[in-house]
Amino acid sequence: RVWKVIVTEKFFELKKLASEQWENLETSYLARIRIGNGICGHAAGSQRVLDSVKDELAKRNLNIAVHEVGCIGLCFAEPLLDIQKPGQPRIFLKNVTPELIPGIVDSLEKENPVNSDQVLGSLGDGKISGVTNFDDLPSWSHQVRIATRNCGTIDPGNLNHYISQGGYEALDKALTGFEPQELLDEISKSGLRGRGGAAFPTGTKLGFLARTPGDVKYILVNCEEGDPGAYNDKGLLESDPHTLIEGLIIAAYATGATYGYVFIRHGHDGPIDRTRKAIEDAREAGLLGEKILGTEFSFDAEVALTGESYVAGEETALMEAIEGKRSMPRFRPPFPAQVGLWGKPSNINNVKTLSYIPEIIRKGGEWFSSIGYGRSKGTAIICMTGDVTLPGMYEVPFGLTLGQVIEEVAGGVKNGGTVKLLQTGGPLGGVLGPQSLSITLDFEEMAQAGAILGSGGIIVGGQDVCPVDLVRNLVAFCQFESCGKCFPCRLGMTNLLEILDRIAGAGGNSVDQQLMESIGRSMTLGSLCGHGQLGFNPVSSALRYFPEEFRTHIFDRRCPGGQCENLFHKPARTRPMTSEGWYARRDYAHN
Repeated sequence: RVWKVIVTEKFFELKKLASEQWENLETSYLARIRIGNGICGHAAGSQRVLDSVKDELAKRNLNIAVHEVGCIGLCFAEPLLDIQKPGQPRIFLKNVTPELIPGIVDSLEKENPVNSDQVLGSLGDGKISGVTNFDDLPSWSHQVRIATRNCGTIDPGNLNHYISQGGYEALDKALTGFEPQELLDEISKSGLRGRGGAAFPTGTKLGFLARTPGDVKYILVNCEEGDPGAYNDKGLLESDPHTLIEGLIIAAYATGATYGYVFIRHGHDGPIDRTRKAIEDAREAGLLGEKILGTEFSFDAEVALTGESYVAGEETALMEAIEGKRSMPRFRPPFPAQVGLWGKPSNINNVKTLSYIPEIIRKGGEWFSSIGYGRSKGTAIICMTGDVTLPGMYEVPFGLTLGQVIEEVAGGVKNGGTVKLLQTGGPLGGVLGPQSLSITLDFEEMAQAGAILGSGGIIVGGQDVCPVDLVRNLVAFCQFESCGKCFPCRLGMTNLLEILDRIAGAGGNSVDQQLMESIGRSMTLGSLCGHGQLGFNPVSSALRYFPEEFRTHIFDRRCPGGQCENLFHKPARTRPMTSEGWYARRDYAHN
């Protein structure tokens, strides 16, 4: 009872301060300007826009608050800027350039809202004449934003912004209203499953660690995210890192973990810097570290970096990397819950998985389980790229069809084109044909179709995409990224690539398909980790959905898409790849 009173009082003080700061922003300024400066915005020039806004406001000495926020998910509109006057909804301006800033600032000094071709829509209560509300845009109305609820709204570097929007209420509730086992039961009741690709029940996985005795236990967060086409883990960390930190602390309390590592790929400076600051701010506020919020529960965390290794995303290879070793998978058993990082009990989860936990605890497991489809509960954070009109990061409920996500959320294929193929689940996922548009966004249904949802990346290809060339690119990536520890993966990937090179170079023969299927079976059965076990997926799914394309390449020596002949005329490689070849293949795969 004393514990609960102390926690409540300490959190009440944090909440009061945060609410006062947020209310001051809402009422004390002529307007607020938010500028998306995530990875996608930065690449589009948002930093120059931000600098121009600050210079213009300083020149005019205007009382306007400027916030650097993450990505709201509408990546096609970057650089994205929104303005909000007191008591009015936010007005979003798309594809803003520094040259437009003086006109935008002019509009803030007037009563009328911005009148510009750059207006994308408004968000919030109330209507603005001539401006479409986001709720009327298909790319927004289909979304159910849970893990991404604060992305693009709060300053990711300001703890008070997060707390003012309900942040750390779940931690307060967990410490004062739940025993550790009750937390695990609530997470299990929600139906939450891992969002890193395996879709294993999260409550069960955390329970393995909770039931393992030990004075030292670790929780590891996987943000290696080397998949081409997937950026939702990075998007969450650079836009709202405290959602992950709060989920991590709750998971630690439920399992008895004592320390955490957020594992991020080296070079992703935005997610790295913002996660480190979030950890420091949470520690300073008493939300992390010794005796959290005055309780006897202690837990701390840090950011750990990995090099350019795709295999480091495999959970046991991740532990090897944290220990300072080469990223190579371990044999299992023993499993991480018994013998993990530095030989201690450990749990590894994806960024997205843990980021759902605060809202699950705050609103209840039944609330989360009411969203979704079948055994796939809640939402999926989908990264749409390729030949779509509106590429971006969208959080949609399970149960939509792939066609709905592409046509209604992402605006369909560019210039009114039609879908020829989909590539889902990263380079180890599947290549699907246009008939797959009716597939429901669901872990089981997608697996039956020969694909995986993986981390949520979906690459859309129009009619000019060659599936043979695409698969060859995917296998080239997987071959280069193989750690080489087990020969079914190391040699299998190389052999698959040689065969696909031969087919794309007009040198295929009638036994190539059977040969690839034989290699694929050996990889699936004999590889140590998912990299080799799933490495044949892109080939097998492409053969299933595009058999005629392969036959045309092999027997007619022709590429229907007109791509392969223009790229490769060299004869098939008959010798093992040289060191020069490895570097050439690396550059090709990453480009």
